[in-house]
Amino acid sequence: MRIRAVVGVGCGDVRRMVTGLDLHATLHGIVMDAVGAVPSAQRGSLVARDGEQLVYKASVGLAGVLASPQEVVGDAGPATVLATLSTLSTPDSADSTRIMAAADWYREHLPGASALHLVPAGAVVVLTPVDVQGQTIGVLAVEQPDGQAPSAEASARLRALAASAGAALERRELYNDKARSAQEVRVLEEVLNAVAARTSTHELVDMISKGIKSVQLGPQWRSVHLVLLSDAPSGGARGDAAAREIRIYHVPHRSPLSFWNNVRDGALTAGRSVGIHVDVRNAPAHSAVEQRGILEDAIDRGVNGIAVAPITPEVLEPAIRRAAEAGIPVVTIDTPPAEGSRARAYIGTDNVAAGRLAAEMMARLLPGGGKIGAQTFWLSAINSRERIEAFRAAVLGARTPLDLQPPSESRFDIELGMQIAREAVQTGGIAGALGVCAVNGLSWGAAARALGRAGELKIVAFDLLTDTLEMLREGTIHAVLVQREHEMGYRAVKLLHDMASKGVEAALAGLPTRAGSGGGAALRFIDTGVDVVTIERTPWSLPLSDYLPLDANRKAAKRREQLPYESRDKELLLVTVDAGNEGYRDERAPLDARSMVGRVLSTARPILVDTDSSELHDAPDVVEARGRGAHTLVGVPLLAGGSAFGALVLESGRRAACSLDDLTTIERVVDTMAVAIENARLVHRITERTHALEHANRHQESLLDTIRELSSPVVPIARNILVMPIVGTMNAQRSGRFIESMLQDITEHHARVVLVDVTGMAFVDAASVEHLLRAARAARLLGAEVVLVGITPAAARLMVEQGVDLGSLITRSTLELGFAYALSKTGGQIVYRRAPHLQPV
Repeated sequence: MRIRAVVGVGCGDVRRMVTGLDLHATLHGIVMDAVGAVPSAQRGSLVARDGEQLVYKASVGLAGVLASPQEVVGDAGPATVLATLSTLSTPDSADSTRIMAAADWYREHLPGASALHLVPAGAVVVLTPVDVQGQTIGVLAVEQPDGQAPSAEASARLRALAASAGAALERRELYNDKARSAQEVRVLEEVLNAVAARTSTHELVDMISKGIKSVQLGPQWRSVHLVLLSDAPSGGARGDAAAREIRIYHVPHRSPLSFWNNVRDGALTAGRSVGIHVDVRNAPAHSAVEQRGILEDAIDRGVNGIAVAPITPEVLEPAIRRAAEAGIPVVTIDTPPAEGSRARAYIGTDNVAAGRLAAEMMARLLPGGGKIGAQTFWLSAINSRERIEAFRAAVLGARTPLDLQPPSESRFDIELGMQIAREAVQTGGIAGALGVCAVNGLSWGAAARALGRAGELKIVAFDLLTDTLEMLREGTIHAVLVQREHEMGYRAVKLLHDMASKGVEAALAGLPTRAGSGGGAALRFIDTGVDVVTIERTPWSLPLSDYLPLDANRKAAKRREQLPYESRDKELLLVTVDAGNEGYRDERAPLDARSMVGRVLSTARPILVDTDSSELHDAPDVVEARGRGAHTLVGVPLLAGGSAFGALVLESGRRAACSLDDLTTIERVVDTMAVAIENARLVHRITERTHALEHANRHQESLLDTIRELSSPVVPIARNILVMPIVGTMNAQRSGRFIESMLQDITEHHARVVLVDVTGMAFVDAASVEHLLRAARAARLLGAEVVLVGITPAAARLMVEQGVDLGSLITRSTLELGFAYALSKTGGQIVYRRAPHLQPV
């Protein structure tokens, strides 16, 4: 059953179903009711505190006093007026409203109000405080053209409406607080997971940058970068801070696609669970041909299964057919394969159902109907087409007259997407916008912000990127259909593993067939599902504060799951889309002790800097930040053992942007980040040390092999006679190699006598003699005799003292005597001849 919210647009009689789905609509309705409550009123607004400033939450009729209808109405001036109103908002006061000359109010609280001559002479603004828990946090302002104070009945109505606005704002703030806390926990968990995952420094900085921005909306951090103190000094003595070198890591302003990182993590989690190697490869988002090349290479090396997120499914078909012919099963994730494909399964979102859900959410956001803009990455992509067509079919049959405009495509170009969205918002007359894929929703949100339509333009987006989460919390994006991409990667690897271990048909048995799949074998379908997420709880969605821990728990459950596995030594390939690292950069620079970063590192304490008036306003990095338009600069040290080894630096274009609470949150995140970075450094050092030790061990082993070869060489000195000198000690390990070598050479040279020369042995004790006797017995089995030669007087004395019995082993004191004995045993003789040049004349 479709549930619809109904809004009438007549002043003074607005009927609405308050569900928490659209705060802007709720507050706008309250302002409309307030204007209707005051006779002859044409203008009204609701402003609320944001730090030390007031901001517009809703307005009616203010375009008449602005220079342009497109002019942004955001800043409402200083919040000092709240102090006066708060004195009126007491339980004992009969009337908490205040009267102020309209021209004075607009001049102070409506920047851009250049047409004040259009305000009726003598007009006043009736100000009614908006309270939350006894504290005045905003103002409901209604213009009274005739300058008369409102009647008691009108004042009572304004107070009731102000109370409703306070309740709505308080409700939103409570949900926002829960979401902020849940997101902070999630950021900390991600950083801790990065400790185990050996996340790169660039990825970690990006994670922290996006995480802090999504937790803290107020400061509006325009830049977050990391500074690490180099281990090596840059001239001067080690420990001299002024001579040290720093490395600065910058992240791009745009939001990278964390979607594919989640897919990868799910696949690797499943791979660990089933004991199988998963090779993850990325192809550039604009190159389906390169993606096909990755598949071709995998087929050539004979992987056991392939999961791929097709950029252009038709381009991949030749490779998928070749894989099928080679007996390698292929499944697709996120995007279905082309019609008639040889791929065996699609694992991902039911895009038709998701498109319908998006249409239902848009209908609730726009009960009066209106034009809807849509943007996707590629119109040719199957998942995009299915979502858009399902959305269009749903709104065509709905009672709400929603008119979907021809969708545009951003072609994975974020800047192009923002330009298209801005033009559509500015000139297209749209009331709502559909972000079909990932950052498309962010493009609509950025356009709404820039053109002063944040909250007014109803945006339904897909995928909860970090920036999407931020826009959802501030009310720019109203609803997000969150795909379960971690589940996609996990289920894909699990299915491919089952195919490798149980057989393809057995693994696919019982899976539903995807509707409309044709060609050869029917395409199986695993629907990973979507979650509809809003900032508040509604009958149709999860609140963000509940979704964040739910998502974290799902992933944790997958990490703990141990799946039975039957196939080992297998390799699977996962091919996703590379969101690109363009914009990531790092640089090295000498540390300037006069800089803010130098002060943070030397004191190991956080520093807040007003770039205009702080004592550090002349510091070189503060001057640079001020040149970039930053008014607030924050440096927080990364600590290890009480010393700072780096700093996280944040910039905001706002003045006094960072409160003590904000700083406390940043410190909690930075402390966890320090653990991750120190762990990464420790792992790097251990890895380098391990590699160095392995190299040293290999070198040492090579030297030992050389020594062993030199210490026990086998030298044939006459027919059937070998000499084996021993240098060093004879232990059990060496004895085995000695006997093996001796027996091999006895066989090869048909030896009858082996002269074992012990002259070079360190010492000859009972244990070493036992090894030699074992060698003699082994040689005897091959028909050879071992003769021990070179026993020194000291060795002979030691053997007598230890009671060593040589048994039947023949001994000779010198090698010469031993050689003579060997000749006698082999029938040879030594012939001495005088050299020819010594013959007598």
